[in-house]
Amino acid sequence: MIHIDQLYKKHRIRVMLAITLGYGFIYTCRLGLSIVKKPLIDAGIFSIEELGMIGAALFYGYASGKFINGFLSDYFPPRIFFSLSIFLAAIINIFMGISTYLWLAVTLWAFNGFFQGMAAPASVVTITNWFSYSERGRCYGIWNASHSIGEGITFYVIAAIVVAYGWQWGYITPGILCIGVSAWAYSFLKNAPTTIGLPDIDTWKNEKSENLTEKSTWATQKIMFGIKAIWIVALSSALMYITRYAINSWGILYLQEARNYSLTEAAFFMSINTLAGIFGSIAYGFVSDKFFDARRPPANLIFAVIEIAALIMIFFGPSNEIVQIIAFAMYGATLSGLMASLGGLFAVDIAPKGATGAAMGFVGVFSYLGAAMQESVSATLISNNSQIINDQRIYDFESAIIFWIGSSVMSLILAASLWKTKVNT
Repeated sequence: MIHIDQLYKKHRIRVMLAITLGYGFIYTCRLGLSIVKKPLIDAGIFSIEELGMIGAALFYGYASGKFINGFLSDYFPPRIFFSLSIFLAAIINIFMGISTYLWLAVTLWAFNGFFQGMAAPASVVTITNWFSYSERGRCYGIWNASHSIGEGITFYVIAAIVVAYGWQWGYITPGILCIGVSAWAYSFLKNAPTTIGLPDIDTWKNEKSENLTEKSTWATQKIMFGIKAIWIVALSSALMYITRYAINSWGILYLQEARNYSLTEAAFFMSINTLAGIFGSIAYGFVSDKFFDARRPPANLIFAVIEIAALIMIFFGPSNEIVQIIAFAMYGATLSGLMASLGGLFAVDIAPKGATGAAMGFVGVFSYLGAAMQESVSATLISNNSQIINDQRIYDFESAIIFWIGSSVMSLILAASLWKTKVNT
């Protein structure tokens, strides 16, 4: 028994390292566009509307990829799904670094989204294979911090490389890095305890779980579609993702154009946001598990109220650096917690255990359709409210900001309606 415990602890650490760091690095392969928008505009390569098309393509690709691959991930080994996702995204990023044709960029970025949609469901299946319900919130929170790790690397390290060497390296650098990361993740990741001769997680933890022995995977997945709460989680997540990707995609441009910060200064604020996100994601899992007995709605409400307050500070507060640092830290921490819950954990809690990948994919398709719609709507709102003064185009973000904050408010209302939702252990 001691030997089994030692092996379990060893592989659980390795598994968490693989999915957390691996997902953090694959995230850099989707954020390159965010930091090269102004260089591309200034060089006359793409207009703001064309950048909106490219950005939306990733989200549409990711929405379809996460949905399809979410269902497939319940059938196939997460080790292969996860590492292959990183490798394919890396190759596409390298090609993006040498592409200046609009429709080629749109096509490549859409495929990037589709292949990236393999990684998150594989990560969630891995978590449910290796960790019990009572510890799932904390583990999911740690994994979800990978988004912030990836954003931090992008907005601090990759942005500095772009400043030094040009926009192409905003794609090529993460592409080269992720080829190596994909091989490392494959070597570290194990599909499930039973695949290496260990007992399943419920047996090892001596915890009860629902009995799915008489249901096929597809039969279990079909049950999920009839659960009303999962649909509400998906809609709430879609609205939350509008705000999330508005900041990710347009935040640096907003800080440059509306607040007159340099790319380096704007990237610094975004890196504060992402570093705080690491803390917020882990804190969310701990708070919901320990203080609310693994209930997500109370933690969702607390985090959502603070997130909206932070957005108001970012967009309507003074251009004082201290105020902006505090606002971005508050926003990053609370948004990351909400992303952990509404973006997957809450749906995984509600869904039958044999359909965790499908639940992640189902919520994901709503989330990234919301993100894609945001990209197009935001680009239109910003562009239509722009003016040319002294031969220089001045962008007005006011209408877009109302759209972004309003989406967060609606997300809060939907999430709060699930206060008494029953979960499956």
